[in-house]
Amino acid sequence: MSGDGREDGATVVRAVAAVADRLEDERAYLTELDSAIGDADHGGNMARGWAAAAEAARELDDPDPQTVCKTVGKTLMAEVGGASGPLFGGSLVFASAELDDGLTPESAVAFAETYLEKVEDRGDARVGDQTMVDALTPAVHTFKKSIETDGLPPLEALAKAVDAAERGVAFTVPIRARKGRASYLGWRSVGHQDPGATSTLFILEELLATAADALGAEIPDVDATSPTIPDDGEEATDASAPDPEDD
Repeated sequence: MSGDGREDGATVVRAVAAVADRLEDERAYLTELDSAIGDADHGGNMARGWAAAAEAARELDDPDPQTVCKTVGKTLMAEVGGASGPLFGGSLVFASAELDDGLTPESAVAFAETYLEKVEDRGDARVGDQTMVDALTPAVHTFKKSIETDGLPPLEALAKAVDAAERGVAFTVPIRARKGRASYLGWRSVGHQDPGATSTLFILEELLATAADALGAEIPDVDATSPTIPDDGEEATDASAPDPEDD
C-alpha cells in the first residue's frame, strides 16, 4: 500500500508467487484433510491452480494490483477443479473491481468485504457451516475493524486478520459440516478440520509475509483481541460506555 501502482502491483505479483509456493508445500497436508471429509483433490487443485496463476501474473507487463488480482482470479477459475475455482477465483475477479484506484487501506477493506460477500453467495455458506467462510469471515471483520475503528496500520491490521483466520480454522474442527461434500457425512464430519478454511489461512499468511517484506518490517506480534474493549474488571471508558439515552 505504497500509493505507487507499479510498486504495489509488483508486490501483489510476489504475493501470488509466495502463495503458490506455500500451497505446493502444503499440498500433501491439504490432501490429507480433504481425504477425511471430501474427495481428496483440494491440495492438488489449489497447488496446480495457484502455480498457473503465479505464472500468469509474472507474464503481465507493468501490472497494477487490480489487473493482477483479475488475472489470478480468471486463471484459478480455469485451472482449479470442483467448487474451489469459482469460490476462490470467481470471487477474486469480482472483488478486483474495488482496486480500480489502486491499493490503499480503504480499497483493501472494500476488496476484502466484496470477496467475502461473493464467496458467501457463490457457496451459499455462512459461519458455522464448516467451510472456508469460517476462516474468511473473522479475518475480514477483524481487518475492517482494525482499519476503520481502531485506526491501526495496515500491516498490524492484516496480522490481526491472520490470527482471526487461524481461530476460524480451529472453529471448523468441532462443528458439523452443512455445506459441500463434507455435509454428506452428517455428524461424522465433526472432529475434522476444513481444508478450504485451512488453505484460506495459508493464503492470508503469505499475504502478510509479503507485505511485511515489502515494507521492510517485522510481522507484528498481535492477536485478534480488540483494544477498544475494556479488560474484565475494568470500568468502561467514556468512549466505550453505552449511552443511557440509547436505552
